[in-house]
Amino acid sequence: MRWLVDISPRAWVCLGVLLAILLVAPFVVGSYVLSVMILVFYFAYLGQAWNVMMGFAGQLSLGHALYFGLGAYTSAALFVHYGISPWIGMIAGAALAAATGAAIGALGFRFRIGGVYFALLTIAFAEFTRILFDHIAWVGGSGGFFIPVANRAVNDLWTLRGSPVMFYYLWLTAAIGVLLLCRAILSSRLGYFWQAIREDEPAAQALGIDTFRYKILAVTLSAALTACGGVFYAFYNNNLFPTATFSVSRSIDMLLGTIVGGVGTLIGPLVGAFILTPLGEALTVLVEPFKTPNLKLDGIKQVFYGLCVALIVIFQRRGVWPFLSRRLGFDSRRTGES
Repeated sequence: MRWLVDISPRAWVCLGVLLAILLVAPFVVGSYVLSVMILVFYFAYLGQAWNVMMGFAGQLSLGHALYFGLGAYTSAALFVHYGISPWIGMIAGAALAAATGAAIGALGFRFRIGGVYFALLTIAFAEFTRILFDHIAWVGGSGGFFIPVANRAVNDLWTLRGSPVMFYYLWLTAAIGVLLLCRAILSSRLGYFWQAIREDEPAAQALGIDTFRYKILAVTLSAALTACGGVFYAFYNNNLFPTATFSVSRSIDMLLGTIVGGVGTLIGPLVGAFILTPLGEALTVLVEPFKTPNLKLDGIKQVFYGLCVALIVIFQRRGVWPFLSRRLGFDSRRTGES
């Protein structure tokens, strides 16, 4: 457990204070702020899941909505049609997403499709799946798939039926869990192999690393984690539409926070989510009074996100977190610790 003790004491104190604040937040904030915090953890979790593939192993994916949707639809369909707990459905959805990711990875890596072309391949599969689910009546087709809600006042963890507070703690736990998982992986041989492939794949292969195998592992794990996030999303929102669930925009939303916070870092996806989500929601509220029939201001949040990414690319290419960690004195000996 060396990876638990080689983080600076100052970092532990700050993380402890932050965790304490987050644990008591539902008791002191209103419902709107609570919903925004749920979105923060949602984006932090999914950003870290995407970071496994791109940030750690260097494989660009712009179609992660595919795995997200497979997890969401699998668990929702099993629950609605057969009464199977979403936790069991999560296992099935994660397995399906992992198998799909492995198949796409094998296809791309076997034929040496890399970089932007591999990213286009992931988009193509996500779009194909979106069109397919538009025509599957068993899951509602284009009309949407709805999960019944009997009572939000009673929390039932086994069926994921309950109040927003329950989902707040679920998403918080998921964000912390994936953070610890990634921290452990980066301190293992697997993590070192992934970083070697990311930095120089031919050199890693020359050293005897089975790059094909380890890239497939990165895609598989990233897909499975993303599918688990899709399950929580489905049972929190209680409705799924193929056009929204498998859309390219959802894939882009997953990675924006990581890019802003710092690709390849552990804390970066969390920092990016804390920056983009509250600011984006605040911007939506601020422009609401200025909307008129002739001035709808649609897409203002996306414009803001794009501006943030552009500024990061120009001024802080490694992301916000590496800059903050230096300023706050969180010096680390390993890339993953930042």
